[in-house]
Amino acid sequence: MKRRDFFKKGISGAAVLGAAPLVASCSSDSSPGAADRSTDDWYQVATGTKGIPEREKKLSYDVAVIGAGMAGISAAVSAARNGAKTLLVQDRPVLGGNASSEMRVTVNGVQSLTNKHRVERETGIIEEILIENWVYNQQESYPVWDHVLYDFVVREPNLTLLLNTQGVDVKMNGNRIKTALCWQSTTETLFYISAKQFVDCSGDGLMAAQAGAEYRTGRESKYEFDESFAPEKADGWVMGDCLMMITKDMGHPVPFKAPSYAIPFDYKAALKDKHRRFKQFKEGFWWIEVGDQFDIIAQRDNIRHKLMAYFYGVWDYIKNSGEYPETENLALDWIGSIPGRRESRRFMGDHILTQKEMENYHHFDDAVAFGGWSLDEHNPGGIEDLSQPASYFHTRFKQVYEVPYRSLYSKNIENLSFAGRNVSVSHMALSSTRIIGTCSMMGQAVGTAAALCVAKNTTPRGIANKYINELQEQLLRDDSYFPKRPANDAQDLAKKAGLSASSTFSGKVDLLTDGVGRDEIDKLHHWESVGNNALLTLEWDGEVSLSQVELKGNTNLQRKLMMHKNPAKNKGQILGVPPELLKDFDVEVWQHGAWLKVAEVRENITRKMVAKFDRIKTNKIRLHLKKTHGAENVRLYEVRCYS
Repeated sequence: MKRRDFFKKGISGAAVLGAAPLVASCSSDSSPGAADRSTDDWYQVATGTKGIPEREKKLSYDVAVIGAGMAGISAAVSAARNGAKTLLVQDRPVLGGNASSEMRVTVNGVQSLTNKHRVERETGIIEEILIENWVYNQQESYPVWDHVLYDFVVREPNLTLLLNTQGVDVKMNGNRIKTALCWQSTTETLFYISAKQFVDCSGDGLMAAQAGAEYRTGRESKYEFDESFAPEKADGWVMGDCLMMITKDMGHPVPFKAPSYAIPFDYKAALKDKHRRFKQFKEGFWWIEVGDQFDIIAQRDNIRHKLMAYFYGVWDYIKNSGEYPETENLALDWIGSIPGRRESRRFMGDHILTQKEMENYHHFDDAVAFGGWSLDEHNPGGIEDLSQPASYFHTRFKQVYEVPYRSLYSKNIENLSFAGRNVSVSHMALSSTRIIGTCSMMGQAVGTAAALCVAKNTTPRGIANKYINELQEQLLRDDSYFPKRPANDAQDLAKKAGLSASSTFSGKVDLLTDGVGRDEIDKLHHWESVGNNALLTLEWDGEVSLSQVELKGNTNLQRKLMMHKNPAKNKGQILGVPPELLKDFDVEVWQHGAWLKVAEVRENITRKMVAKFDRIKTNKIRLHLKKTHGAENVRLYEVRCYS
């Protein structure tokens, strides 16, 4: 069946949108559905005239990112910072997707590794956001978190945001997306968005599907990719959706009466699995989930109702069975109404990342991100199949694995990329790559690549084939990381300088230009001073022209940084800016026999620090590293200098 035929015969336009009767092919120049105002009888009393409201707009950008979860935010910000005029489209009133206040999924990343690091935190844009949240939101409020994300996006000068807007259709030019049709429900406006590059980070990927991008759903058999944990036979199951909750201790007994639609909890069958047992009563239970074996997108509203019914059945058992007297004073303070989704469409790229490649730590020449969450394949039946464990937790990783760029763009739509849970991976690989921190790194990679596509007038496949080194170098400069790929930027003048320091507590100054921006297992890549007020000097054999210095500081990448719904999980974290991070420093140049201060940075809260100044010629610069956010010593992982 052809794609268009399926949508015409299989479901109505209103079902596609779940809202207004707005859908038709964008190939027509006429206004479809709700955007057709020809029968709108508007009498404007201020002027005493009748007219037709303006409800269509045409916009043009270099890069259009559809979906503003953490992957989409990372993609849009990275594209904008790298010079592309960028649009970010979000179908909800808040940013963050699964991580927003509407769903409240923790921004987890690589953790529980079986090496001595255990945690190998993601850097770049996602780390910037997490640190900034501790500056403005130490109270750990999810509604405030929404606004931290909002500020992070809208202050970006090259980036435009559309909220309450969904990409619903496309107009094609051959195998290229020419225009995306987007409906903004709050303004009743139809946007025709043209762009050179499109990035679908929406999770379900309606726009990409409408473009005809090849995708698959369900579980591959173990024989297709030689995946030991995959089922014997392929089937249509995907991992389920779930709802979160937060409770409040009222200080006195609080009764609970379940709503009429609650489904009684089969505790005898459920509690046989250790992962379904109640270890806490603060933040909900991820195993209250419901999946689907054919089309989880079409079933979403039915799944939402089921999840609410199952959740209230579980809470009724907790409060009223008498088995958990410690919950006597607890009341429900917040319950999600929008399911958090783990899996639906997986769009096919030039490469499909698999379980076997991840377990073997396969090295990809086009690596642009890393992951390391365990192979955490939830029982696809969820709470409706209590005969199986809640999750199989197949295996943990001893080190991080690489994510190739060829898994992040469409194999058949030439100007379309992806980031998040909809990328080109097998079902088994998705059980790890779906984690938000990993998705965010993918987002930064494809956003940077989209900007490079515009600059080079090429396609994502063109980047993979011809410009992958340039993409990787930019990502590394922007504080991303992928194993076995040190930075080697030919424009970085620091690599040609001799380095010296006023003191050394650990590491060596020469390691600051070795191209690796973090310590690896049993491999140091840092220099650390004795105390604050340290001096780091770079000297060249002859004069060089300089206008920018870049540093990468210490944020302790082996310590978690995310915000939790349950404060008990904050154990071992620092609830603020990492104290190890450099806070204040000056840049001085040697001029006419004396040191001249040309730049200063104060109150820094980012691992990547940039000091810009008027271009000047010199043979020597000095960094006066004045103060950290509390640590006794200053530690750096990289220094770069540019003309």
